[in-house]
Amino acid sequence: MNDSNTLASISDGRLYDLKDFVKADAGGCQGCSACCCGVGELVKLTPFDTYEMTRGLGAAFDDLLVDHLELRTFDKITLPYLKMIGSDERCSFLSEEGRCTIHAYRPNICRLFPLGRVYEEKDFKYFLQVDACVKPNLKRVKVEQWIGIEDYEKNKAFLSAWHNCLKALAFRFKFVRDADELKAANDYLLETFYRIAVKEGEDFYAAFFEALDGAKDRLGIIV
Repeated sequence: MNDSNTLASISDGRLYDLKDFVKADAGGCQGCSACCCGVGELVKLTPFDTYEMTRGLGAAFDDLLVDHLELRTFDKITLPYLKMIGSDERCSFLSEEGRCTIHAYRPNICRLFPLGRVYEEKDFKYFLQVDACVKPNLKRVKVEQWIGIEDYEKNKAFLSAWHNCLKALAFRFKFVRDADELKAANDYLLETFYRIAVKEGEDFYAAFFEALDGAKDRLGIIV
């Protein structure tokens, strides 16, 4: 998100860094799962999100596409999103008791909520989405603690690179009119980044940046 008018309309007007305190802590949610329903179009998954899910669940990416994820296309780019199910459009990973069954390896956007990111070239900061959480009187918490992500600097470098990759790809696809060419490019995107092969002794981030180097020429983008 980069539009200053949009940001001002949904935030408290501040941008937060990792060490800042922000009123975002819902105190364990106490059985509330309002933010886990009807958000299918919002929870766009990154390659790291799906990698963590497959590792945590011991399932392949294609297995998750059967019941828990779905492919959606925006700006001609096809990516996986969380699947919503039932009349209340609840997250497919939500238990009958309204608890997240993948909390330890939930998507990054779920970790952030009610925070969001605003990107600034190769950096980003956080903002608080006012009134996004239905719980009253959210408590102050340090951004770093709230996100709770391991290898934060590596994760941040990945998120910035992936954001720029998608932005470049959206621009590139504006000029692609051939349906077969688009399908081939999107199939390559899913195969390369969402079915990513991480070698023994290698971490996800090293595998991602190696794949990104090879994908630039194949997809015709500059990141």
